Amino acid sequence: MNAATASAAERLVHVPLGERAYDILIGPGLIARAGAEIAKRLKGRRAAVITDENVGPRYLAALEASLAAAGIHSSNLVLPAGEKTKSFEHLITVCDAVLTARVERNDAVIALGGGVIGDLAGFAAGIVRRGVRFVQIPTSLLAQVDSSVGGKTGINTHHGKNLVGVFHQPDLVLADSDVLNTLSDREFRAGYAEVAKYGLIDKPDFFAWLEGNWRDVFSGGAARIEAIAASCQAKSDVVVADERENGPRALLNLGHTFGHALEAATAYDSRRLVHGEGVSIGMVLAHEFSARLNLASPDDGKRVEAHLQAVGLPTRMSDIPGELPPTEVLMDAIAQDKKVKSGKLTFILTRGIGQSFVADDVPASEVLSFLREKHPQ
Repeated sequence: MNAATASAAERLVHVPLGERAYDILIGPGLIARAGAEIAKRLKGRRAAVITDENVGPRYLAALEASLAAAGIHSSNLVLPAGEKTKSFEHLITVCDAVLTARVERNDAVIALGGGVIGDLAGFAAGIVRRGVRFVQIPTSLLAQVDSSVGGKTGINTHHGKNLVGVFHQPDLVLADSDVLNTLSDREFRAGYAEVAKYGLIDKPDFFAWLEGNWRDVFSGGAARIEAIAASCQAKSDVVVADERENGPRALLNLGHTFGHALEAATAYDSRRLVHGEGVSIGMVLAHEFSARLNLASPDDGKRVEAHLQAVGLPTRMSDIPGELPPTEVLMDAIAQDKKVKSGKLTFILTRGIGQSFVADDVPASEVLSFLREKHPQ
């Protein structure tokens, strides 16, 4: 928990990437200050705000007023909410809106929303005019601690999740903790899965802290801001060490190989499964699979499952409403995962709590056997 203190109720995490370095501000009231914070850092005075039908009615007016007060002219595009918006169709719509707004390279695309809007708007910012400035204002816990940091952008296709995209770092991330008070319990829990992930990767003390303090994180206040800042610092450290995911950054995908396959298996239907829920189930599966391979104790998987169950997250494939496709279909989705290299399966496995590692060339037969055990048909 070594994020720098910006004020008594605010944290600042700096991501030191040379010419692409940027700040992450975490705390209350940041949407009202967005214009001033952006004006400090960017030369341009024009912005295209991309948001969705859930977030826009709540926060768009306040953001536009803040931009106007800072002398930044803005236009906006309000898109449908949900994972299915991360598509080629909507990417074209966003690119057209950014060009129509006459956004130039020193101007900004601003993503006001959760991970879907951030990934989509960031992709557009990365390809319009071969790259314009980009500001993330994440409005979900999941986006604040994960997808808004690190520069990974993209859309989904029928082949799988996030298979088309670019690396395009933001110029600023404003994580307004006040907006989290409007999230549903389900949305907040889904974001918490990514918070827990950082402890399970390589910070066992943080995971133990969460086991003792998760109720305070859920209720808000200092513990919530501290958990977000610790998560952002953890992700920043990994991104700085491996910006383009050629090595250790893959650790951030703990639970995601299984989770992405489950999202694809449910056709990205948020009524059945949202991303953080898939990650929760995936992290339990990753620990259980590690135990099956005699890499970790079965007790670690039980401890992970107990904590995620305590906060109300799903931990089993059987927790997903409706029927899942056959095991072979899940394997096909895993084989399309971005971490596959030369047809060889790569998983993030673990030797215990906070001892995750990248495992190359995992036998497909072992994965298939494990999935059949967990998903009998």
